[in-house]
Amino acid sequence: MKKFFIPTILFIITYSVYPQQQFFDAGTYTTVSGDTIFNCVLGYRTFGNINSDSSNVIIYPTWFGGESANLKDLIGQDKLVDSTKYFVIAIDALSNGISSSPSNYTGARAFPHINIRDMVNTQYLMLTRHFKFKNIHGIIGGSMGGMQVFEWIAAYPGYITKAVAYVSTPKPTSYDLLQWNIRKEIIESYRRLGAPDKQIHKILRMESSLHARTPDYLAYEINEDEFDKYMTKFDSEPDSIFTIDNYKSQLEAMLDHDIYRLNSITFDNLKDHITAEVMIISAETDHLVHDKNTRIFAQTTGSEIIFLNNNRGHLAVGYELDYCGKLTREFFD
Repeated sequence: MKKFFIPTILFIITYSVYPQQQFFDAGTYTTVSGDTIFNCVLGYRTFGNINSDSSNVIIYPTWFGGESANLKDLIGQDKLVDSTKYFVIAIDALSNGISSSPSNYTGARAFPHINIRDMVNTQYLMLTRHFKFKNIHGIIGGSMGGMQVFEWIAAYPGYITKAVAYVSTPKPTSYDLLQWNIRKEIIESYRRLGAPDKQIHKILRMESSLHARTPDYLAYEINEDEFDKYMTKFDSEPDSIFTIDNYKSQLEAMLDHDIYRLNSITFDNLKDHITAEVMIISAETDHLVHDKNTRIFAQTTGSEIIFLNNNRGHLAVGYELDYCGKLTREFFD
């Protein structure tokens, strides 16, 4: 696997609209499970300009396998977050291959198990130590990024004023757990059998394509007479940044995700515990992350929830980006 050099020094903050890759050195970080990440580093990119009192800060953590560079098309005027008004920090979640991950870790021992709370804790260290923010205006995230949104407002109540989570969940349902455990079993069983990472990567991509959209999308948008051509797209080489090991690390983080268990929250005190104003965007046709627990969260906290209904499933927000962008911009304003 290709190794990536991660600097262990703090970059000078540049408030430029050009989204250059930057890094924060969190030092020695102790995970929720009690393990240690030495020289823990977070990648990030900044968009827009910060105002005089730092009241226009919004953070945008990455989704499963995503990089901060992938978020640039969702940040800007008429996008999900308006960087002409807000100072947006896109943050590379742990184990994405940019921030500290199994693929680039140089510690004496293997990279430890992490969960979503560890992603959030290291981001909190960056915001408070590096940027010196006592609080911020908002956070937005989708899928695993949305799981970080839920964990942020549960772990650090009062730190963030407004939060947007889309196609995500505060706690995976049994449907989610079964599906994600299938992926984990694919990785572990195929490695025991000595399969190359390319084969594992192919099967994982096929499984993801099956659930990321809907049966209707595949049936109507993929011509069965050209199905052999469609299948060739799964024959690509494994990702050199989001490696299979990184994939497994983030997958296990999602399997361990539960804002109630980690923050000693019950349904009875949830409404009092969550102080942020929350807006949720859910896809009714999502076959990748079920929204049962998201609906319960919204109902219990009185949070606004918007439902999308198209055949793009988990990718519904991207299909209705203009509409969703209007919602999120109005919400943050």
